[in-house]
Amino acid sequence: MIWWCKIRAVPLLAASTTGTMLLGLVAGNLELPIPVLTGQSGQFLLAHLMTLLPAVTLLYGLGRADRQTEGVAARRVRIWDAGLGLAVATGGALTAAACYFMLDLELALVLGRNIAGYTGIALLLFPALGPPVTGGVLAAIPLVLAAGGWRPGGSPQPWAWLLHPADSALAFLAAIGLLTVGAATAALWSRPPLTIAAQP
Repeated sequence: MIWWCKIRAVPLLAASTTGTMLLGLVAGNLELPIPVLTGQSGQFLLAHLMTLLPAVTLLYGLGRADRQTEGVAARRVRIWDAGLGLAVATGGALTAAACYFMLDLELALVLGRNIAGYTGIALLLFPALGPPVTGGVLAAIPLVLAAGGWRPGGSPQPWAWLLHPADSALAFLAAIGLLTVGAATAALWSRPPLTIAAQP
């Protein structure tokens, strides 16, 4: 268990989750200028991008492991990895709820929701694609949603869960759904990740 925590960089993961929440609240409603491809520009916050950090840190820890060796281990390491992702999302959600009730900041709920959604995507894609490709997909998601996720009136599209306000039940359900499917995939996937080999 100690070696698993070291390889997964659990202390760094906890620090990145807490730090993301705190820095996100400090950044507040600071907007990033993103070119819009469809509809009308909406509000894309720095906090929307910052919530990638816990998922990327999770990928870093998962990528340090020798998946082939762990695949024949007596302990169910994949289930532990899925549990670690759920712990990240739960920690973000509890911190978000505490900040919301103490400071009455709706942004805290957005931060917690987005951390859960990104973590779910990381858990979903990592077993099949490996850390480098999954990291690239994660980095592209907020930019794609910010560029193409707006309606003509400036409100977010239903599928652009990241951009929805704190009171959006649809975005909350999307984040929970991504996390649930991602955790199940991380726990049950048994094939090695896809590799892109150079052709001779």
